[in-house]
Amino acid sequence: MNNKDFISRLAQRTGYSQVPTQRMVTNVIDAMSDAFQDGNSLAIDGFGLFEVKKKMERVMVSPTTQQRMLVPPKLVLAFKPIAAWKERIKKGGEADE
Repeated sequence: MNNKDFISRLAQRTGYSQVPTQRMVTNVIDAMSDAFQDGNSLAIDGFGLFEVKKKMERVMVSPTTQQRMLVPPKLVLAFKPIAAWKERIKKGGEADE
């Protein structure tokens, strides 16, 4: 699903037109981005946890040249879905009945 399809479906569900829906989604994403820039985690009830994690400095070996290189530390964004979503995805998207 691309952004246009997502906005269209969300607009249908909420009853708003596509322009205000696009604006709302953009505002939510901007707010999430601001939180991640500050290094904060974001928990969304019923969905999961987005968190900024720090990957430590490490040594990598190039498979072709066997040369060792130092990979600097970096921040990465991780997502951990709630257990119910994990189970739902494992079952192929079928809801519990």
